[in-house]
Amino acid sequence: MYSERPFPHSRPTRTRREFIRDAFCGFGGLALASLLHAEEGRNPPHALAPRAPHLPAKARSVIFLYMAGGPSHLESFDPKPLLNKLSGQKRPAEFGEAKYQFVKKDAKLLGTHRTFRKYGQSGIEVSDLFPHIATCVDDLAVIRSCYGDSVVHSAAQYELFTGRIVPGAPSMGSWLTYGLGSESDSLPAYVVMPDPDGALPAGQPMYAQGFLPANYQPTMFRSGEKPVLNLDLPEGISMQERKRTLRLIRDLNTANLGAEDHEFSARINAYDLAFKMQTEAPGVLDLSTEPQETLDLYGVGNEPTHDYGRRCLMARRLVENGVRFICVVSGGGSGKLTWDAHDDIEENHLRMARQTDQPVAGLLKDLKRRGLLDSTLVLWGGEFGRSPEAQSGRGRDHHNLGFTMWMAGGGIRGGQVVGATDAIGLRAVERPYHFRDVHTTILHQLGLDQHKLTYPHLGRDERLTFVEGMPIREII
Repeated sequence: MYSERPFPHSRPTRTRREFIRDAFCGFGGLALASLLHAEEGRNPPHALAPRAPHLPAKARSVIFLYMAGGPSHLESFDPKPLLNKLSGQKRPAEFGEAKYQFVKKDAKLLGTHRTFRKYGQSGIEVSDLFPHIATCVDDLAVIRSCYGDSVVHSAAQYELFTGRIVPGAPSMGSWLTYGLGSESDSLPAYVVMPDPDGALPAGQPMYAQGFLPANYQPTMFRSGEKPVLNLDLPEGISMQERKRTLRLIRDLNTANLGAEDHEFSARINAYDLAFKMQTEAPGVLDLSTEPQETLDLYGVGNEPTHDYGRRCLMARRLVENGVRFICVVSGGGSGKLTWDAHDDIEENHLRMARQTDQPVAGLLKDLKRRGLLDSTLVLWGGEFGRSPEAQSGRGRDHHNLGFTMWMAGGGIRGGQVVGATDAIGLRAVERPYHFRDVHTTILHQLGLDQHKLTYPHLGRDERLTFVEGMPIREII
């Protein structure tokens, strides 16, 4: 039962002065809200703030081990005894036609000098090019039935990264950071580590954010001991002075910042990130803190694995610190310095595999022992494979009709082979999977719905998978 006597703290106000005094806290709250709103206008929410996925996610980040130029499926993960038997003969008519760039019509089939063995409990066959990766096969889902739409490097590289054969669309790294943001506010969300030998035919556009806002562009690391320059604070400048300078720059920049000024907003965020990287990144990028056993695992300090081993180890350290997407490129510059083996498949692939086999296996083992492989999806592959026919007698041409990629970690069911090419490796014939299906599988593992991860561009809601992709159900 309620008492008719009023509560002691609820007596009525008797004078105007008393009313103003009693209402002071309320007015103060209104003033504080106004100030906070104004501050929010000057410091808009970071575009890369973490966002929840559409669906339950198995993976939180992706490492793409990009073998630029097109590694041969026939020399790596897709043994073809019949190809060896028919070596030196014309391709039998029952296998159909194929369009190439350089292979002539009278070209003969080329067998492989590589030997294949079964490894692990799964018994997956791997060639002697990759003895280290072979020890990890039970973690790999080997997709032998990949295909794309172009036999030209630049167009195929655009399709691999962006889902389109022409430049201008966002890369998968940009799409993932657009969908999920970053788990780190002191490191880039999306990092590309190019090969020191130079740029590739598709150039920077294949990694770029395309029509997405500039906040989702990649950060390009340099090769060598200093992947990021100018991480040290200027000599004679204290941390407090540096903070005051950056605060002034931000206040000046945001004074008249419009809601749709994405480019300028990205520049402001870049200033902030640069400062935070000066305080955090040196520790992440300094590999001297790693024990010798770990350096040896990746082949760091030894040739020819030192460079790719350093970059794979750095990828692991970046994943540990919340970077969302990392691309570690093998191959750069002219064709001979990539996996583009037109002249001599043996010389080329032996050299490229020696550079990457131990670092890739080291990365998988290191992620696994640290408990990171479960949340990190690792993708290995190139923009296409190599032709069953010989080019110039000992080489192989570009080949987009059937080739191999593999995935590991991030909820992927390892220890299995999915799909198949025909008996000579010409085309994908069993459960063929397009690049867009690979993209859809990556999105699925990170909890992103391809139909919801869209961006309006030229009157259409665009997405990574272009029209429609199909997740590779066997491996998820």
